[in-house]
Amino acid sequence: MFCHITLSIKSCTSIPPLSIMRLFGVSTQSIPALLAGLLLPQLAMSSLTPATKNLTVSGGFTYSYVFQPASDQKPTFLFVHGFPSGSHDWRHQIRDLSNAGYGVIAPDLLGYGGTDKPSEVEEYSVWKIASHMANILEHEEISQVIGVGHDWGCSALGMLANRYPEYLSALVFMAVPYSAPGPFDLDAINNLTEETFGYPSFGYWNFFNESDSATVLDEHVESSASITYPNEPSLWKTDLCPFGKAREWITSDKRAPLPSWLTQEESDKHISILRDGGSTGPLNWYKAGMRNIDVDKYDQIPASNLIIKQQTLFLMGQDDAASRPELAKSAAEQGKTEGYLPNVEVQELEGCGHWIQLEKPQEVFVALEGVAKKACK
Repeated sequence: MFCHITLSIKSCTSIPPLSIMRLFGVSTQSIPALLAGLLLPQLAMSSLTPATKNLTVSGGFTYSYVFQPASDQKPTFLFVHGFPSGSHDWRHQIRDLSNAGYGVIAPDLLGYGGTDKPSEVEEYSVWKIASHMANILEHEEISQVIGVGHDWGCSALGMLANRYPEYLSALVFMAVPYSAPGPFDLDAINNLTEETFGYPSFGYWNFFNESDSATVLDEHVESSASITYPNEPSLWKTDLCPFGKAREWITSDKRAPLPSWLTQEESDKHISILRDGGSTGPLNWYKAGMRNIDVDKYDQIPASNLIIKQQTLFLMGQDDAASRPELAKSAAEQGKTEGYLPNVEVQELEGCGHWIQLEKPQEVFVALEGVAKKACK
């Protein structure tokens, strides 16, 4: 949850929320047999199950990733998850897009799922992780993808664009906008958001950086999952973001009802992933970010690579209390003004919190198809 943003709050023009669109099916009984025959290969694709593969990348770490090759010359999507569960967060998009003929690559990032989980904070460098993703693309002989990041995955996707822009035909940043590489000041962003919104958006980062944070999360997995995937997005304003509130909720073993977009079976799966993988690796993403471990490498990035020339979409939840949509609108405005996001658009989803891909899978599918169609022109 919850990657960092380094920008100033500015007034910006409101953008109408993404309209809800519905897909519809075609009955083969109502069309000629020949046309039905042409449709059958596409309908059969719904039974395909993407493969789970493993690859040892630079640095010696083994990554697990979901892979489904594209059909009909359609583009491939690279899905880059955030904190805390892994590629499983993309299950709706993996299903919908692979069934529609698109290629899909969804790695468990370092510290998650079936991928290696080093305990050293310095290994959680997005500089290194960008090269890991490039290794996977090279191994699969995929020259270009549409990159889709969520939460911390947006930071990794942004670095992939800075270091290996040739791999990306378009970019989608969900919940967290692109931010050009630079030092991160947690106190500054918390002071800014507290002054602007009435609470520090990233107050929980202090808890995540404490020496016992992984132990606390591992000993209280159910309450941690309950606040991570809240039934009401507003719960984060009171029980996650303010200083000390995340620790208080988790150590008190508080529970909230399941959100409408998460079944009991899905919740059990999330809890199983969190319990099996442990919290040390996932929390190291925060610790690495707060320590600015990559800052001495930023001057190696060519100035031209800091400009995201590709089509770029910021997809935001209207009710996200941590990654506020106002921040994305401001980032887009700033990026256009300063010239490093010349082709950025912002879409805001009504009735949606932080977990856009889980809360609004239909709308996400429509948005991603729209990006794919533009990228293929």
